[in-house]
Amino acid sequence: MPAVVVVGTQWGDEGKGKATDQLGQDVDYVVKFNGGNNAGHTVVIDGESFAFHLLPAGVLTPGVTPIIGNGVVVDLEVLFTEIEEIQSRGKDASSLLISADAHIIPSYNRILDRTTERFLGARQLGTTGRGIGPTYADKMNRVGIRIQDLFDESILRQKVRSALDQKNSLFLKVFNRAAIDPDEVADELLSYAERVRPMMVDCSLILNEALDAGKTVLFEAGQATMLDIDHGTYPFVTSSSPTAGGACTGTGVGPTRIDSVVGVVKAYTTRVGEGPFPTELTDAVGERLRTEGGEFGVTTGRPRRCGWHDAVVTRYAARVNGLTDLVMTKLDVLTGHETIPVCVAYEVDGRRSQEMPLTQSDFHHAVPVYEEMPGWSEDISGVREFSDLPRAAQDYVLRIEELAGCRISAIGVGPGREATISRHRLIG
Repeated sequence: MPAVVVVGTQWGDEGKGKATDQLGQDVDYVVKFNGGNNAGHTVVIDGESFAFHLLPAGVLTPGVTPIIGNGVVVDLEVLFTEIEEIQSRGKDASSLLISADAHIIPSYNRILDRTTERFLGARQLGTTGRGIGPTYADKMNRVGIRIQDLFDESILRQKVRSALDQKNSLFLKVFNRAAIDPDEVADELLSYAERVRPMMVDCSLILNEALDAGKTVLFEAGQATMLDIDHGTYPFVTSSSPTAGGACTGTGVGPTRIDSVVGVVKAYTTRVGEGPFPTELTDAVGERLRTEGGEFGVTTGRPRRCGWHDAVVTRYAARVNGLTDLVMTKLDVLTGHETIPVCVAYEVDGRRSQEMPLTQSDFHHAVPVYEEMPGWSEDISGVREFSDLPRAAQDYVLRIEELAGCRISAIGVGPGREATISRHRLIG
């Protein structure tokens, strides 16, 4: 039985939540392997919308065990707020498990994140201010706090004091802010210990034993390929690895156990925050895509920057992740456009290339080369068979598939779980 990784192929917000939720109907485990509550996804079930930031999508599916992997950074307040929210709406979150090795976002890192962004002024990176970057930095600097530390009070207090020895100097001397009391931080974290205790597990052991037993595991990425710390549009990226390789390091499951990698791609392109975006539309067409696509951040509410589909980015994501399949979302949003441009290449300093530029400077100056595709006017939200789509819509999907070099196995034509056209089976 397969281990399936689901990743975003653009700058996030591709609809991974819906894709993961749909695939999660046929799996035993859904594990989130990177990121934190700096991104979110929306799942619509029977017309009811659920917004998640930390919880894996599988938490809503009976019989599925949702796991937060070691590659995730966890804001405990946010986590339990989400759990209480879905429980208040009649859903059960009691099966949720958390890796003992996952790092915790302490309150001082949220403060540091927001303060640093303000300090940077015009050079700010557009972070969500939720402490994600500083917590990953602590992890790499080996001064981070992990879930397991909640159960050794002396170690926890020692780690908090050690982290704040440095950070309080920064708050006082650089940012002109009051110092933070380490005992108050430790007390707050310890208050969650007994609620976390029944959830804490060895993520690697559980998942490998599940695969040995023939169970199906779905690995869910936060953010997307172009926000990857190594392979994205650095420095305008996230602090983790939302590409397929991150599924292995973020859970403790080896690469030889991964059977397929599914990339989620929007029929057009969006991004939130700062950074280069070659196909961005700043005119009425971009505003139309934003309005009709509901392009506002699940976590921040920020309006997303919108543009035409960038096939160079999609092809790059297929290569970096080793994609076996693509799931296209929001095809219905393109209904009503007379023509639909697709970016098939870039021009940089008079040179045309179908591949990602070598340097970020070149990417920043890349001019999209468009191919015009005919549009369609028919309502496709009720279509469930590919052959029933308007011919122009079929041609659009097939052209994106050709440019990506990867088959498009499913197509979303609406926000609901059922609003999907299946072309190839993704699991089983």
